[in-house]
Amino acid sequence: MSKNIATRDSYGKMITELGDINKDIVVLDADLAAATKSGMFKSKHPERFFDVGIAEQNMMGIAAGLAASGKIPFVSTFAMFAAGRAFEQIRNSIGYPHLNVKICASHGGISVGEDGATHQCLEDFGLMRLIPGMVVINPADDVEAKAAVKAIAEYQGPVYMRLGRLAVPVVFDEETYEFEIGKGQVLKEGDDLTIIVSGLPVAATLEAADRLKADGVNAEVINMATIKPIDSELIVESAKKTGKVITVEEHNVIGGLGSAVAEVLGEENPVPVKRIGVQDEFGTSGPAAELLKLYKLDTDGIYEQIKEFIA
Repeated sequence: MSKNIATRDSYGKMITELGDINKDIVVLDADLAAATKSGMFKSKHPERFFDVGIAEQNMMGIAAGLAASGKIPFVSTFAMFAAGRAFEQIRNSIGYPHLNVKICASHGGISVGEDGATHQCLEDFGLMRLIPGMVVINPADDVEAKAAVKAIAEYQGPVYMRLGRLAVPVVFDEETYEFEIGKGQVLKEGDDLTIIVSGLPVAATLEAADRLKADGVNAEVINMATIKPIDSELIVESAKKTGKVITVEEHNVIGGLGSAVAEVLGEENPVPVKRIGVQDEFGTSGPAAELLKLYKLDTDGIYEQIKEFIA
């Protein structure tokens, strides 16, 4: 974990690279190209970049039309404006006809920082999971984000992917990492409890697991980048081994990764579950690192909540 890179930067770089290869890729943005990093694509492929202005709902309709005519549209804006403001258009114009639109929403979660509660979308996974046929992805770092962008460009169908504003540690090795939609990865094997984590908290969760190891607790850590379709088989297999499951996410504990995991276990292998995340409240304004500490999503907070649960 030597360097920190924001996954929005990873998106900008990879979509620009893919644009060099695949001329059907087009990118749309709603007056936020500098922040979402779609501006990288604009610089290289201006004829395939469309800034629709502050009109996110219209942008989803335009993307639907482009997909219906054979293009592969990547739509960029903040998570709050994509999943929130344009929900109806995504549902009816993209989800219902199952069109090949990739919604790549940046600035999700409390790590948006000083922009405050109105911009800190903590509901996006829940909203997007509800749309039939929608794939929901939350990459953890630079390597995973680039691999996921490449994978969704090749996938036929609608995708929602959350990207972060905050630079986060690079966890994975680019030489060995393989991303597959719908598959989780065991990052650390253990038999005392299972920790399933997605997105920004992956690095902090691995550090918390190291602390637990020092306490004599051997935790299995699973990275679950795809929240839908979720890797039920891996969840159940690990839960049968450990008997206890903890989920960690930068999202409301209602509707996101924790809910998805609890649904699987409730039906297939009931065990005690603890959901670590934002506890059904709004965010607040402040520096990202301080907010992660406030909402107990830093290493200390994750470690302490796990210790309380297993006690």
